[in-house]
Amino acid sequence: MNSPSIAIVGSGPSGCYLAQALRKHWPASQVCLLDRLPVPYGLVRYGVAPDHPGTKAVTRQFDRLFEREGVHFIGNLEVGQHLPLASLRAAFDIVVLATGLYADRQLGIPGEQLPGVYGAGRLTRRFNDHPDEVGFQPELGQRCLIIGNGNVAIDVLRLLSKTAEEFGGSEVSARTLAHFQRQPLARIDIVGRSAPDQAKFDPVMLRELAQLQQVRFEIQAKDLHCDSDDRLAQAKIEALRLLAEHTPSQPPRRTIAFHFGWSPEQIDGERRVQGMRFRASASRDETLQLAADSIITAIGFAEHDGQALSQHHLAGQHANPAHGRLEPGLYCAGWFKRGPHGTIPDNRLDSRRVADTIISDAEQLPLGKPGLDALPRGLLQHCTDYAGWKRLDAEETSQAPANRLRQKISDLALMLEIARPTMTGEQQP
Repeated sequence: MNSPSIAIVGSGPSGCYLAQALRKHWPASQVCLLDRLPVPYGLVRYGVAPDHPGTKAVTRQFDRLFEREGVHFIGNLEVGQHLPLASLRAAFDIVVLATGLYADRQLGIPGEQLPGVYGAGRLTRRFNDHPDEVGFQPELGQRCLIIGNGNVAIDVLRLLSKTAEEFGGSEVSARTLAHFQRQPLARIDIVGRSAPDQAKFDPVMLRELAQLQQVRFEIQAKDLHCDSDDRLAQAKIEALRLLAEHTPSQPPRRTIAFHFGWSPEQIDGERRVQGMRFRASASRDETLQLAADSIITAIGFAEHDGQALSQHHLAGQHANPAHGRLEPGLYCAGWFKRGPHGTIPDNRLDSRRVADTIISDAEQLPLGKPGLDALPRGLLQHCTDYAGWKRLDAEETSQAPANRLRQKISDLALMLEIARPTMTGEQQP
């Protein structure tokens, strides 16, 4: 059979892993990764905590897609806004949506709209200098509540608790660090619905908190016991014990208190957040009241209001979203497919399964659409390509201070100025 033309919308881990799998099966196929931002790698660049460079290093594997395997990157192109999905499908034999989930999931309780309530996803993007968050200046005050006991909650907790010196070797910019370090945070309460041995965090992430230099931890004695034989549950309790026994290497300037088994009930305040009330998840007859100047929700992600592409609206009569099929020729992968669950390695496995579905379906699909050549040239003139990303990457790394890996550029106009093809004959995507 002929090799298909393939467009993957979203250049994060799911999109890149899917491109790998499809390119391996069809070496002669045209594969294009599209992104609304001028740069590739999505969640790795803007969602992984900027003090975890080891996790971000997976992009070196993805670089090979563009440098050795002939995959095209087309940035600064938002499907559904700049280009209708129908037009993309008319140009490519196979279209896959791997745009992820951008919005922070809502608590759905009274008071959530008060000033001082922030989403963990947005806060993480701010730490990563995402261009969407250039003007986002969260005011945290002296007491902050983090709602959630997953890895994202632990990421935010760690980022807010480090001293300036502890960010050495990271990607956190001086301007971002200056904003958060000037805030007088004295206490962070982190609250989750589950019992400690059932919390969603990775024990490794929790143990990393023991390296914080100027922090003391408060954990109730009842939360340091484990009756389960499950090894993961035991590892979580052992990590909590490590924190409970932690002695800071410098005088503590901040207290972190863990609370398990409490469900959010109401956010209190008039013109701004003043506190939050919880109810015991198990008995429902106990309440917990905590004062707060700010609240950060870390309970997952969802489609944002007005999102141009929605799985629910795109699923056709023959849809099988569990296998990645929305309708013949249109597929989905990653969090867009299965919701906000799983790590980067989980996305790799999921993308391989979606690739299997596409490969199986392709035998019945009409092939032969021209792909990239069918997109309007005027549209592509406003796009960026992989060569442009490498220019931006070189600029960021060359401008990095001595104790940073890069100096991220967050101004969208400047990103485009550097990344767009020049007028000296450089090829468009």
